[in-house]
Amino acid sequence: MGKALIAWALMLVMIALSGMANAERIKDIASIAGVRDNQLLGYGLVVGLNGTGDKVSSSPFVEQSMKSMLTQLGIVVPPSVNINPKNVAAVVVHASLPAFTKPGQKIDITVSSVGDSKSLRGGSLLMTPLKGIDGKVYAIGQGNL
Repeated sequence: MGKALIAWALMLVMIALSGMANAERIKDIASIAGVRDNQLLGYGLVVGLNGTGDKVSSSPFVEQSMKSMLTQLGIVVPPSVNINPKNVAAVVVHASLPAFTKPGQKIDITVSSVGDSKSLRGGSLLMTPLKGIDGKVYAIGQGNL
């Protein structure tokens, strides 16, 4: 009888303690092999900078980018015309695209000046394709800064 009572007591203690065990969800402690965030990168223009944009003298690629953009929009800019981009800045845009991101889902992007612009505040990023390491476009960056 004494052994049976001790066995019952031990079983009750084990049942009581089993409810206190920490349970972890599998998704919190496991990861799928080969699944990771993807880094995206793009080059674009920020416009509407109220005189704080790049200077042609130190950032000649800004003028080239502006002429290229205008040509894509159907505006012919003669090679002899010089554009003063004081309201425009060349930027590099980068983002981290999380694994399993759904089409249409918004992601955060970071916009950094390439030239000598004083500030990007108040500008608007023009539509900028963001490409992965394979060269494919995975996202488009655009909007007010």
